[in-house]
Amino acid sequence: MSLIKWQPMYDPFTDLDKWFDQGPMSVSGFSPAVDVWEDDSNVYVETPLPGMDPGKVNISIENDVLTIEGSKEKKSEVDDKNYYRKEVRYGSFHRAVALPSSVKSNDAKASYQNGVLTVVVPKEERAKPKKVKIDVKK
Repeated sequence: MSLIKWQPMYDPFTDLDKWFDQGPMSVSGFSPAVDVWEDDSNVYVETPLPGMDPGKVNISIENDVLTIEGSKEKKSEVDDKNYYRKEVRYGSFHRAVALPSSVKSNDAKASYQNGVLTVVVPKEERAKPKKVKIDVKK
């Protein structure tokens, strides 16, 4: 029997942790990474979804929580490759992100370019910072 060299890119405990965190029914799916930031007027959410059909992605906002879900189908039904490593994820995905401000969910806009989904949601008026001018008396 030969030993298998441990590879730093693969941590065998990561998948086990995901299984305990997400439950056994979600192992076949995946959760895409997101970047969330804001400026004075909007909240922005970007998530890489390379090779995804944007028509198979659903976006919803409820109580200032953005939910992105969909599925990425495998192109071939016959898996006849002798994989050395298989890291590309297929199947359904679901990601819910609490937004940092109150937003106008009805005015949200989404775009998909170069494999990146970008969602822009305007902030509610009460969430925008108010500038107060200082009146200097002499």
